[in-house]
Amino acid sequence: MVDPAVRGRILALRSWHDDWSGLRVAVLGLGVTGFSVADTLVELGSRVRVIYGAEDADRERLLDAIGAERARLEGDEAQLEDLVAFAPELVVVSPGYRPDHPLTEWAERQGAVVWGDIELGWRLRDKTDRVADWICITGTNGKTTTTQLTAHMLVSGGLRAAPVGNIGMPILDALRDPQGYDALVVELSSFQLHRLGAHGSGEISPYASACLNIADDHLDWHGSVEAYVAAKGRVYANTQVACVYNRADERTERLVEQAEVVEGARAIGFGLDTPPPSGFGVVEGILVDRGFHAKRRSEAYELVTLDELRDVGLDAPHLVQNILAAAALARSRGVEPAEVAGAILSFRLDSHRAERLGESPALPGVQWIDDSKATNAHAADASLRAQDRVVWIVGGLLKGVDIAGLVEAHAGRLRGAVVIGAERGEVLEALRQHAPGVPVIEVAPGETDDTMTGAVAAAVSLAEAGDTVLLSPAAASMDQFRDYADRGRRFQAAVRALGGGDAGDHHAPAEDGRG
Repeated sequence: MVDPAVRGRILALRSWHDDWSGLRVAVLGLGVTGFSVADTLVELGSRVRVIYGAEDADRERLLDAIGAERARLEGDEAQLEDLVAFAPELVVVSPGYRPDHPLTEWAERQGAVVWGDIELGWRLRDKTDRVADWICITGTNGKTTTTQLTAHMLVSGGLRAAPVGNIGMPILDALRDPQGYDALVVELSSFQLHRLGAHGSGEISPYASACLNIADDHLDWHGSVEAYVAAKGRVYANTQVACVYNRADERTERLVEQAEVVEGARAIGFGLDTPPPSGFGVVEGILVDRGFHAKRRSEAYELVTLDELRDVGLDAPHLVQNILAAAALARSRGVEPAEVAGAILSFRLDSHRAERLGESPALPGVQWIDDSKATNAHAADASLRAQDRVVWIVGGLLKGVDIAGLVEAHAGRLRGAVVIGAERGEVLEALRQHAPGVPVIEVAPGETDDTMTGAVAAAVSLAEAGDTVLLSPAAASMDQFRDYADRGRRFQAAVRALGGGDAGDHHAPAEDGRG
């Protein structure tokens, strides 16, 4: 058992400049997050042991170079044995570890402190004199785009800002930047939020926060819809200035109402409708800010028009919602309306978010769209709604979510379906029940290149001029691919191969979805 005095010492650590030396810390996982945690704590003088399963030669060499211990072991039993022998006082968990994972459950029974990287980062945020405000963003879909947009707006407003967290750059890497930041825009997954405030670990206090939307996702990880929603709601806890919510999603508004926030923090709603005085919305084709206008009961700041967004490929409804949420967050931090507008019109989305590939010479009149980023049904719903006639490439890991409702909602626009992935049975059954007249081709698992080559060939056999072939899997990718980007790249390569070259001009993506 961990000495209660040692546990108390760890919980009292609130600064980079406190004494972290000599602590026995186990880091679970050697991805980008796990390595950043190990690197940080070694720098602070802790004794760090990283326990992981998958080989990673580059990071293993770096662990050896910085002086961290490491144990690459397959299976929970072997990893648990190593953890017990190390007897950690602090365990820092990479985001993918489930709440009931045997290693974390053992650590908690022993009285060890168990944190995620976000909790650790909050305690270490003052390495430089330039201590950044945290703007925290979650939601089932749209997190990455909104995080990137918000950071882009802050930079346009003259602030030193960066998107971090679940988006790619680990928060601990940003916090150790010697220049410091004025603001960090932190994308938070439900996994990361789950650990905040758990087991006496304390809370963070965002400058502003947003939950963009909530739909069933990751139920296999959280165990229930209620637990998933509760994790999302933690984004609002202790918010200082602005809690941004989606007026079209009642659950996000309820989470704001239930949150314990800093006195004076305001609730700011966004939506595609005419906004109330405290909100952001759309009036006669113009995106407007009534939340931060001194005369907001009678006037509004005009940001950009829908026509301007259409010109740069950012006019899809989900993207407009993302833009409004980001604008609310940036305005809360003092970015001027003209600076927000300039940032919006200069913004470009990442690849694989409803990325338009154009036509293939081999199949004139058929559009191809790579929306591999749609890793859940909510994201796929947005992409399907944007099309009239679709040959849909769907399937992968469903994460415990029933896809039947999605199929039923879009059966009328389906010209055909190509089913891939490990959990094809559920998708095939949903199509049989709710879209019985739609031609369906099943692509059995094989090599990853073969899967996408087969899926694209199947789509060619189903599509006609005027159709759109849409890769929007409504499922995670790790059953057959490294990640959603790998899935999208292989899809694009298979489409290019149809005509022996490019599939056409690439345009700005039309939609955004986040798993």
